[in-house]
Amino acid sequence: MLQASAYQIVEPSFMEPEILLQYSQASGFTEALAGRQLRTRMAEDDLFVYAKTLNLRTRMAAGQSSMNELPGVNIQAAMISTATYLLKVRSQYDHHDVAAAGRWGFAAPEAYRLGMRQANFQLARDAALLGMNPVNGEGLLNASGATALNLPPDSNGNDTVTTYDNGQMALFLLQQILNIKTRTYQLGIGRKFTILGPQRVLGLFEYNIVQLVQYQRPGAGTASTAETVEKVAMENGDEVTWAYDDTLIGQGAGGTDAVLVVMPEVEKPDTGATVDTNVWADLKPGNPTCTTQYCDMAAPREIVSPLAGGATDVVQEWRITSGWGLRPQAITVVSMQYT
Repeated sequence: MLQASAYQIVEPSFMEPEILLQYSQASGFTEALAGRQLRTRMAEDDLFVYAKTLNLRTRMAAGQSSMNELPGVNIQAAMISTATYLLKVRSQYDHHDVAAAGRWGFAAPEAYRLGMRQANFQLARDAALLGMNPVNGEGLLNASGATALNLPPDSNGNDTVTTYDNGQMALFLLQQILNIKTRTYQLGIGRKFTILGPQRVLGLFEYNIVQLVQYQRPGAGTASTAETVEKVAMENGDEVTWAYDDTLIGQGAGGTDAVLVVMPEVEKPDTGATVDTNVWADLKPGNPTCTTQYCDMAAPREIVSPLAGGATDVVQEWRITSGWGLRPQAITVVSMQYT
């Protein structure tokens, strides 16, 4: 529905040509996905997305003499899946609406088109983080097997974001990055990490200073919590991206704020050695994805139809999945009490 009423102005006067638009938060949820975008691989009528997994268990016999009965290698194939969902939104307007919008200095068809796109993208964000059906483990926050923990008290007994020791917060976040790399066997390999959380939480990490104490520690007196995390991670070849989404306020345990620490992609460790105890991972085709979300096309489809009386009907539709933690070991959900 377009509300662009008539208006009255006094002459002489000056009218600003630009329009003050409503700005909403641009969510950084795609930073937590492999490739930093939705994976465009589905057909428009696919109801499920499936992924194949292989699990290896080896058994060996060893002795000074040959054996007649030998154990074998066990390979177990399995299938995992996630449901898809069709998003649809509609707008209707006629030439009177177009004329009214023109008096206010904007194009009604483009305003409706962008508005419907924003509706699709915002629901896709909700699906990525919370899932369309959370009880089925959909959404990165609900991924089965992901690590979930509460922010522990610092050495002074503070357990809220606003009172926490800035240096100890940096060390806590670095510990979560280390834990993810340990769980996914990525130590010694530079990886990309995303820390996704509300502005009020991550903003404090970026605009504070690690306190000076009686002993030396990284960043003391000069660096913020975020800068300390980035520098220490960079020294280990890692890249840390800070992304924001205020819908994570209240999504942690007990109504606390949720902060996601995610490594979107994994890499096969390459030791360069002839004897590689992980050589089976050279089997092709391997999938390095840890977190993803699928869609049927890069942007929602627009279907334009005429209506009786000269009006125009525009429908946008987009098929997506919820956020999918293919390797939940790469996801850590931290519940942080803000105050």
